[in-house]
Amino acid sequence: MVSAKTVLVCHSNACRKQGAAKVLAAFQAHPVPDVSAIASRCLGQCGNGPMVLVQPDRIWYNRVQPDEVPAVVERHLRGGEPIKAMLYPKFHQP
Repeated sequence: MVSAKTVLVCHSNACRKQGAAKVLAAFQAHPVPDVSAIASRCLGQCGNGPMVLVQPDRIWYNRVQPDEVPAVVERHLRGGEPIKAMLYPKFHQP
């Protein structure tokens, strides 16, 4: 079964050192129908992690902390509204 959305959590060395495994575990602890949360290779934004990319929305979150994941799940993945304050400014202009 193909998921409607995929949450990619960067697991490069830099993101892992910044807590990416805990961020991925938090997404997996808050499952959403038709959404997969998986570890990814480097997303090319080293030093700004943990990086999270929601596909196919092309929404980037940076410096994501495990305690922020429930808000992303409820507001973005369930509610359809990305959290503007958490968006990665390199790809999402305020």
